Amino acid sequence: MRFKIVSTSPTFGFYVKEPVDYLEQNGCEVELIPQGKKLTEDELVACAGGSDAMIVGVEKITRRVLTGGNRLKVIAKHGAGVDNIDMNAATERKIVVTSAPGANSDAVADLTFGLFLSLARKIPFADRSVKAGGWPRIVGTQFNGKTLGIVGSGQIGKKVAKRATGFDLKVLIYDVVKDHEFAARHGVQYLPLDEVLSQSDFVSIHVPLMEATRNMIGERELGLMKKEAFLVNIARGGVVDEKALFDALKEQRIRGAALDVFSQEPAKGNPLLELENVIATPHMGMYTSEALNVTGMICVRNIVAVLKGNKPEFLNNPQVFAV
Repeated sequence: MRFKIVSTSPTFGFYVKEPVDYLEQNGCEVELIPQGKKLTEDELVACAGGSDAMIVGVEKITRRVLTGGNRLKVIAKHGAGVDNIDMNAATERKIVVTSAPGANSDAVADLTFGLFLSLARKIPFADRSVKAGGWPRIVGTQFNGKTLGIVGSGQIGKKVAKRATGFDLKVLIYDVVKDHEFAARHGVQYLPLDEVLSQSDFVSIHVPLMEATRNMIGERELGLMKKEAFLVNIARGGVVDEKALFDALKEQRIRGAALDVFSQEPAKGNPLLELENVIATPHMGMYTSEALNVTGMICVRNIVAVLKGNKPEFLNNPQVFAV
């Protein structure tokens, strides 16, 4: 029996081929939705209805989409966060939801530092200026020796903390779950969120989007930050109140921000893109060939495991598999 796999992810199968080969070697027919095609809910319903498994990116997998999946057995998130999937509906319909946490953590941590350095040294502005024929004297901010605040100490947050030692940064961390062994081993300090924000020169966000974290960085929290501080959000757009961030940046209550994620993506028309003290990237944190291969292989192994009646790795709703 051959299984039908549909991928609506804009990256799965396009940059590395090993994951697709693995599916085909395990009796699967693979359909890749063309890159750049933004699927409507109706089109996602059709994808779900004709497949045994779906590989998804950040598109909304709603209850209606899942209801249309009469033969759908598993959804594999091509990434870590499953906030775009209606988990209650999937569980009710006994659809297994898997993900690939940590597979892209090095890639995201690397980009975090790239964004901090771009902010501090005004690298995008320098590049644009020279290419336009200019040769300006650009005075930036020194990065090393400053205080870095990390909001969220999961796999990505910890890898950011480890990299910070190479820049001689003092590292402060906020998380509801504290890894004191990690803190002692790497010389970092856990503090309440308000203290992390008020003491840091650079702040990076690395928490999942859920009700407890939605708009957790709002007007009050931004008001605690130093006027010369920089913010990087590489987690999820909804974690930061974008209206409050726009006001803080426009009024120069913080110096700048770099955003790899937005509340609505693509971010065309977002007022934040009009600001000179904002660096914007297109949700590319995980996009290295190495990370895409690791993430893709985790996805396809999970799918094949479920289709063969075995328990997958990184199972998000284990109660489904248990029944």
